[in-house]
Amino acid sequence: MTLAIESLDKLLTPQGVVPQQGAVWLVGAGPGDVELLTVKALRLLHCAEVVVYDRLVSEAVMAEVPESALCIDVGKQPGQHGLKQAQINQLLIDLACSGRDVIRLKGGDPFIFGRGGEEMVSLQQAGIRCEVVPGITAAVGCAAASGIPLTHRDCAQSLRLITGHGRSGEPQLDAAAVAAGNQTLVFYMGLSWSASISAQLQAQGRDAETPVAIIENGTRPDQRVLITTLAGLAQTVAQEKPVSPSLLLVGEVVRYYRADLQVGALARVAAC
Repeated sequence: MTLAIESLDKLLTPQGVVPQQGAVWLVGAGPGDVELLTVKALRLLHCAEVVVYDRLVSEAVMAEVPESALCIDVGKQPGQHGLKQAQINQLLIDLACSGRDVIRLKGGDPFIFGRGGEEMVSLQQAGIRCEVVPGITAAVGCAAASGIPLTHRDCAQSLRLITGHGRSGEPQLDAAAVAAGNQTLVFYMGLSWSASISAQLQAQGRDAETPVAIIENGTRPDQRVLITTLAGLAQTVAQEKPVSPSLLLVGEVVRYYRADLQVGALARVAAC
């Protein structure tokens, strides 16, 4: 059962009986492919009582939730946040205080640009039991689904995961951190600021011909990969119009991209 936020007041209104306090699990749903869920995450979903989920959680993953579970969508559209983070934190506290065990389901991994740390701290301060179940983050899942090694001894000795959306919008990249050519950069939530990211990286010393992969809906059946360069990134985004969720992967490792690798192409082999 999916519940609108407006209907929560009645649900959380005390009925005269003080309930036993519930608990919250911060669960990583991975980048979309349901088979990339951890065994623990799948077990928790199968016995879920309440699921508070994000927009980036795929339909395939949500299909694993029992029909009897209460599902609350707190997804944030780019530039359109239905609930502010503080309200989501309070919602989790209120649900647990009403005696419910809650699965807080987040795309990717809760602790990698998922704001799981903020939710964990709020729950701990409220005295709510909280456990974190990690998930496969988008960088790992999307790169694997595209045949791109995030590190390769010939061209990438380090990896940086970077938010493509700063507190005030446009990201401000640390020149000392991103200028080295022998590392892979992965930008989360970077589509809107792709032109700025490209310009900043080039100004900080990255070659204009550095390859870039835009991975849209990574690991999902509708995955799309666009290969370009730093110099051509803004134009590619303008022409091809990739949609969220999309990841920007920058570095020489992009040259290993396998266009023949299709999501699920080896499924029948793996099933044998």
